[in-house]
Amino acid sequence: MKDISDFRSDTVTKPTPKMRQAMASAVVGDDVLGDDPTVQALEAKAAEMLGLEAALFVPSGTMGNEIAVNVWTNPGDEIILESRSHIYLYEAGGPARISGVQVCPIETTDGAMPIEAVRASIRDSSDPHCPTTSLICVENTHNMHGGRVLPIDYLRSLRELSLKQQIPIHLDGARLFNAVHASGISAREYAALADSVMFCLSKGLGAPIGSMLVGSAEFIERARRVRKVLGGGMRQVGVIAAPAIIALEEMVDRLHIDNENAKRLALGIAGLPGVVLDPDTVDTNIVLVRLVPPAPSAEELFRQLADRGVLSIPLGPDLIRFVTHKDVDETDVERLTSAFRQVLTG
Repeated sequence: MKDISDFRSDTVTKPTPKMRQAMASAVVGDDVLGDDPTVQALEAKAAEMLGLEAALFVPSGTMGNEIAVNVWTNPGDEIILESRSHIYLYEAGGPARISGVQVCPIETTDGAMPIEAVRASIRDSSDPHCPTTSLICVENTHNMHGGRVLPIDYLRSLRELSLKQQIPIHLDGARLFNAVHASGISAREYAALADSVMFCLSKGLGAPIGSMLVGSAEFIERARRVRKVLGGGMRQVGVIAAPAIIALEEMVDRLHIDNENAKRLALGIAGLPGVVLDPDTVDTNIVLVRLVPPAPSAEELFRQLADRGVLSIPLGPDLIRFVTHKDVDETDVERLTSAFRQVLTG
């Protein structure tokens, strides 16, 4: 049995042996000069999978999101996003620091901003007192709402509003393919309801580095310039694009296993003393557990689980997160649920 079962994040995944071999043998060029054939192949594949014109390989999902914000906005504009979204909470104030825009966060219970709330938040740009609303950001799956999948009908309604108001939508699809497996909706269908899409290669897909930013050819041309400004222009980057291609070819179809293991985990710990968790809300590979007495604090639970070989991430005094991925299996899930029972029931 492994010494550690690591549920901290799907970012902890290790590249497969085939990925490592691809890294060693990758054909490379200078991507800033536009002649790395492996990167070009990756970008073409990503664009084709989402049914959009072009794609850009970026070092991280955060950079991809921040590039999109920068392309779609001007300094002094305002963007609308959900109050627990990654762009708002976990990108170090990037919209303000990088693009000079302010944010209008909308609070929700499940990550889906009510259409009327979005409509009401759009500024009157004819009023010189108001900033211009220039972008709507959505997150699918939604990390801080426990990997929830945004319903496709909701996204269609939001798209209808955005087109009417002539405001683009950026989709933070860090775990988009987990949503695809959970919903049965294709990546192309999701992408068709946004003007730009970011998805991560280094989470559930298991590649060691990188994310993709996808959109129109014009958008990606502008995005490439912003990537350069942010220091994201990379040279012989085919060595990390090669395992990313394998991730898209071989790792997408197995993501249902991670979703199933998360559901198994939720069913195994729901109902334990002090655990607030509805397994029906676990759509994909993230399980958020709210703790109430007699359960210990999230920090104390984290320590006690770590003593039993299970790693997690506390997200506050009473919230702890577990993420399933390719490097944890049913045995790891059982180890976690057993450790939970030991801590909470003795």
